[in-house]
Amino acid sequence: MLVHRYQITALLCGLLLSFASQAAKLAIVIDDFGYRPTEENKVLQMPQAISVAVLPDAPYARQMAIKAHQGGREVLIHLPMAPLSKQPLEKNTLTPEMSRAEIDRIIRSAVNNVPYAVGLNNHMGSKMTSSLPGMQKVMQALNQYNLYFLDSMTIGNSQSLQAAQGTHVRVLKRRVFLDDSQDINAIRQQFNRAVTLAQRDGYAIAIGHPHPNTVRVLQQMLPSLPADITLVTPGQLLNEPLRNGNASPAKITPHSKPLQGFLPPGECKVKQPLAPVPASRALSVIGESITESPLYHRIDELF
Repeated sequence: MLVHRYQITALLCGLLLSFASQAAKLAIVIDDFGYRPTEENKVLQMPQAISVAVLPDAPYARQMAIKAHQGGREVLIHLPMAPLSKQPLEKNTLTPEMSRAEIDRIIRSAVNNVPYAVGLNNHMGSKMTSSLPGMQKVMQALNQYNLYFLDSMTIGNSQSLQAAQGTHVRVLKRRVFLDDSQDINAIRQQFNRAVTLAQRDGYAIAIGHPHPNTVRVLQQMLPSLPADITLVTPGQLLNEPLRNGNASPAKITPHSKPLQGFLPPGECKVKQPLAPVPASRALSVIGESITESPLYHRIDELF
């Protein structure tokens, strides 16, 4: 009986560990917080992993940032940056022409207005994020704070990653906009696209806004996420390899000569044949390893 209990517990641990390692990760950030408390409060009733990005000069910025944090959510600063198109701009919108001192002042004010922020992403910003000198000033200013930068990717040739070089600022990139169109069917399609990208690439970041139709789609679709999808915050993706659009993996150029101390395939010689390992022994070793883990002991207590 004790042996069976040992085997069942080890098997459950193995299955749980296997599932956790294979689950795709989906992060969803809702931008433009601070203007529409009614819709924003509906977002705050969604799963805790849904993160929010707060416009620092919005009338309800501080209130919504505090409320989101108290609910255990990740909070970002949604910092206005200049677009290429001419349109009404938020107060304190960053432009490439600004001095480093002015950018420092605006970011300092934003940090004060959005308490508990752990990251920052751009509101609009196609002109600003495509300017390497402009973004270098942003990253140098951000380097004073423990904030990551989530690039909303409002333009394809964003310079955020290059600009962050030489600083401690870590960069993430948005993969899907949920609601470029506010048509409810289009939002559903974009949500499904985010899920598909996460399953294909291991993770994806989607950005939406507190529009009524976006809120409705999330309320409908979040409870029925596929079993292999785990909702996470952007901050939980900082150690994942950076995905940039649908770019192919970089080509690896082999060394023309073997590295010192390394024998290329075919040059490693075994003096004697290795003894075969029975499958039962291999499973036993795995079981012994699993039973040493805290997860095993926690599950074992439940039996």
